[in-house]
Amino acid sequence: MTLTVSVLGATGSIGRSTADLLDQHRDRFRVGAVAGGRDAAALARVAIDLRAQFAALADPAGGPALKEALAGTGIASGAGPSAVIEAATREADLVVAAVSGAAGLAPTHAAIRLGRTVALANKESLVCAGAAFMRDAARSGARILPMDSEHSALAQAIGAGRIEDVTRMTITASGGPFRTAPRERIAAATAAEAAAHPTWSMGMKINIDSATMMNKGLELIEAHHLFSVEPERLDVVVHPQSIIHALVTWRDGAVTAELYLPDMRVPIVHCLGLGERLSIARGRPLDLAATGSLTFEKPDEERFPCLRIAKAAMAAGGAQPTVMNAANEIAVAAFIAGRIGFYDIAALVERACEHHAPRFPDAPADVDEALAIDAEVRTWSQAALAA
Repeated sequence: MTLTVSVLGATGSIGRSTADLLDQHRDRFRVGAVAGGRDAAALARVAIDLRAQFAALADPAGGPALKEALAGTGIASGAGPSAVIEAATREADLVVAAVSGAAGLAPTHAAIRLGRTVALANKESLVCAGAAFMRDAARSGARILPMDSEHSALAQAIGAGRIEDVTRMTITASGGPFRTAPRERIAAATAAEAAAHPTWSMGMKINIDSATMMNKGLELIEAHHLFSVEPERLDVVVHPQSIIHALVTWRDGAVTAELYLPDMRVPIVHCLGLGERLSIARGRPLDLAATGSLTFEKPDEERFPCLRIAKAAMAAGGAQPTVMNAANEIAVAAFIAGRIGFYDIAALVERACEHHAPRFPDAPADVDEALAIDAEVRTWSQAALAA
């Protein structure tokens, strides 16, 4: 049986890896729609390579360029937010939600409301509006498959086990480029240095989130919603080799983990297989004897305060994760632009959380409310940076 797949965020790192796997298994899949951000030429190449039926660019200004690049291919196209929503809601057996940041909320939610099976790589959907997303998924019968490596590993480690028998779920962190650096060195880091991830290549913003360890905080919040697990049962351990991706500790003290060499195609192909194990061309088998040793460390929340801030936001609940994510996106953009230093990211995020806590005590009731809070916090954060 041929399955129809749509890929949101088709030109990003997850999208490119997904395209590689779809190409490897052309006999199993056809591509209904692809969506990208601003790069019309890149999106057109993906659409043509995958023989997609529809291509959508989020940037309205890129619409003419996309249409021209697809001329004569028979691939329909559109541009702007409504076109991305169309890509998300076209008939599909699986929607890969890999749009980066809060921009992924609306299209991902649109797919969930229709009861689609969604392979979720956009962690911000659950960080910003987790309760609403999970509620609407239950109502529509949508199935959410975790595509982040850590959450895919948690799901597979749990297997047929009962969540009530789990005492701890632990996600791993590489430690980023500054794992062993003193605070003074980290404080002077440039955006290029912060983005030089030792293991993964995920794009500038996500790589910097890894350097600050905010990415691990976002992933904890995502796990909290995905698995309905209390914050106190979630943990992070630094594992520089990035071979163990997550661990589940059971009430009898046993620990189950998933191991593989760093390759995002592993969790992606697990989602694409919908329960069936598919092969990966050019995949690398894990040789533990060649690896030699696996090491672990506690994360240092003094040198990496974003992890502490994210844990506090998760524990506080309400709209704190929504506020935190919005402020972080603004702060990281300012850091990339050279307007603020590395530790100013955490400082701005913490100020935003404290300032907005009394204003938004409750979790967003729906995605529209989450996006309204997101917009207000972005405006406040921009003003705070300019002050």
